[in-house]
Amino acid sequence: MPTPRDRQARVATWAAFFVQGLCFATLLTHVIDLQHRFGLSDGDLTLVLLLVPVIAGIGSAVAGLLASRYGSAPVLRIAQVGVCATVVLMGWNGQLAGLYVLSAAFGLFVGAVDAAMNMQAVAVERRYGMSVLTGFHAVWSIGSMLGAGFNSAFSALGVELGWSFSVPVLIGAVISIVMLPRLYGHPEERSGERAGHVTARVPWRPIIPLCLAMAFLYVGDAAVSNYSTVYMEKALAASGWLVPFAYLVYQATMLLARVPGDLAVRRYGPAPVVRVGAVIAAVGTLGVVVAPGVAVAVVSFGLIGVGLSVIAPQSFSAAGRLGAGAETAIARVNMFNYVGFLVGAAVVGTLNDLVSVRVAFVPAAVLVALIVFLAKGFQPDLEPSDEGSPGRGPQEPAERP
Repeated sequence: MPTPRDRQARVATWAAFFVQGLCFATLLTHVIDLQHRFGLSDGDLTLVLLLVPVIAGIGSAVAGLLASRYGSAPVLRIAQVGVCATVVLMGWNGQLAGLYVLSAAFGLFVGAVDAAMNMQAVAVERRYGMSVLTGFHAVWSIGSMLGAGFNSAFSALGVELGWSFSVPVLIGAVISIVMLPRLYGHPEERSGERAGHVTARVPWRPIIPLCLAMAFLYVGDAAVSNYSTVYMEKALAASGWLVPFAYLVYQATMLLARVPGDLAVRRYGPAPVVRVGAVIAAVGTLGVVVAPGVAVAVVSFGLIGVGLSVIAPQSFSAAGRLGAGAETAIARVNMFNYVGFLVGAAVVGTLNDLVSVRVAFVPAAVLVALIVFLAKGFQPDLEPSDEGSPGRGPQEPAERP
C-alpha cells in the first residue's frame, strides 16, 4: 500500500517529467527558427541536431554512475536546472559558436535528466506495486504539448524569439526548484529492490530487446521532433502557427494514449500493448510519407503519437524489473534513446538533403514496425522472488492505492 511519502515522491516525479517535456518541446519546435536565424543549410542543421544525442548519451552514462552512488534525486535536481538554463540562453544567443556550445550543454544535461527521472519513476512504480510509469510519460506529454502551444501562440502574436524561449522555460524552472526536493532519497529509492538486486552483475541479454525497441522508437520520434516543422513548411507549404501544429498534435495524441496506458498494461500485459502500438505508429509514419495535404499529415502525426506513447515507459519499466542494479539497467536502456535519436536525425537529415523530407520518413516507418518482433522482451519477470512466491509484474498489484 503506497504511503503519503510515496504519493509525495510521485507528484515530485510528475513535476520533473512535466518540466522536461516543456523544455524539450520549447527547443525542438523552434528548430526551424534557429535555422533561419543562423542561415543554416539542411546539412548544417543536421550536424547541430546530431550533436545533442551524442552528448546526451554521455550524460545518461554519467547519471547512471552518479545515481548508483548518490541516488538519482541530486542528479535530477542539478541537471534539470541545467536544461532550463541552456534552453533560455539558446533563445538569446546570436553566435553560431554559441549555438554549438549550448547544444552540447543541453545534450549533457538532458541525458542526465532523462535517466534520473526514469529511475525515480521506476522506484515509485516498485513502491506502488503496479504499472504507473506510463502516467509519468503522460505528464511529459502535457509539458511538451504546452511547450509547442506556447510556440504557436507566440508565433501568432509576433513575440520576440528570446522571450518565446524564455517564458515557458522559466515557469518550468520555478516548478522544478519547488517540487524536486520531494523526490525519493537514495535509501528510499532502493528500499523496494529484491535482496542482492543492487550488487548483482547487470546482464545485457534481457536488456537487448528493450534497447533495440528504444532505439527504433526514437528513430521515429527524432523524425517527428526534428523534422515535423521542416516537413510542414517544405512539403506542405504551411506557414505561421501551422508549422509547429503537427508536433503539438503528435504530443496531444501521445498524451491521450498515455492517460489510459497503465490500465491497458495492467489488463493485457506490456508485450501486447507494445506490439499494437508499434503497428499504429508504423501506419502513421507511412501516412506522413504519402499525405496529400495538411489535414492528412496532421492526422498521421497524431497516429504516430498514439502508437509510440507506451513503448518508452514500458522499456524503462521492464529494465527496472530485471534482477540487476536498476540504475545501471535504466541508464543503459536510456542511452539507446540517443542512439535512435542520433540515427533518426542522421538518416532523416541525409534523405531530406538528397531526396525529400517525405522520403526521409520511410526508414522511420520500417524501424518502428520492427518493434512488433521485440515486444516479447517486455514480458514481466516471472521467476520466483526471494520469498519463494512467483514474481509479480507491476501490472499485477497486490494492493491498489
